[in-house]
Amino acid sequence: MMTKNWPYPRWIAHRGAGKLAPENTLAAFKAGAALGYKMFECDVKLSADDVLFLLHDSTLERTSSGSGEARAQNWAALSQLDAGSWHSPAFKGEALPSFEGVAQYCLKNDFFLNIEIKPSPGLEAITGSAVANAAAALWKNAVTPPLLTSFQVASLEAAQKAQPQLPRGLLLHKLTPDWVALAQRLGCVAVICNYLLWDESSVGKAKAAGFKTLSYTVNDQAVVIRLQALGTDGIITDRLDLFNPAV
Repeated sequence: MMTKNWPYPRWIAHRGAGKLAPENTLAAFKAGAALGYKMFECDVKLSADDVLFLLHDSTLERTSSGSGEARAQNWAALSQLDAGSWHSPAFKGEALPSFEGVAQYCLKNDFFLNIEIKPSPGLEAITGSAVANAAAALWKNAVTPPLLTSFQVASLEAAQKAQPQLPRGLLLHKLTPDWVALAQRLGCVAVICNYLLWDESSVGKAKAAGFKTLSYTVNDQAVVIRLQALGTDGIITDRLDLFNPAV
């Protein structure tokens, strides 16, 4: 689809700013941008009233002042939660951002976005369709679309059906015998693996099939050196303070 003219930078800020700011918030994106990062990864799911917003977990306790299942609450309630105090007092009152708000921030500043479709259980397909349709509408006049990724095959299938022109990446925490065929069936342009899974064999198979090779979550210089020697294409990191994204 677009691997021959891969538009994305090598370095990708995990959940906005790694551990330096509350994950999946606008404050995190701004912190990552201040350190020179141009591409950001975030997790997107649906509220009870079908508003797309940023959150990693299925439940609210870990990264907000809320409790219970995120899918059970409307956006009006979710938008009032404190998503910053859990990290540190400096971020008290930071809100859960809507996907649209983050998209507008990235578009305004010419930033690249890796959207992980992170559905609540049971909402895999509907979330994949919703994310793809929203991304297509928001980036309709942009030169470079966002990269849609997921561990959930049903989410990627739905995104592929809804907006086949958008680039997709398959997230993997293990390599099954059919991983290359699966990524091909889903029309992916990239495979994003736990960095431990990349070696000469797996990188060779991915590249022979035409895929870009990305890694998560890389926080060690020795690992970066190994991945670069293997010829991989992208690094998702929490250690924004350790790596220079211009290199």
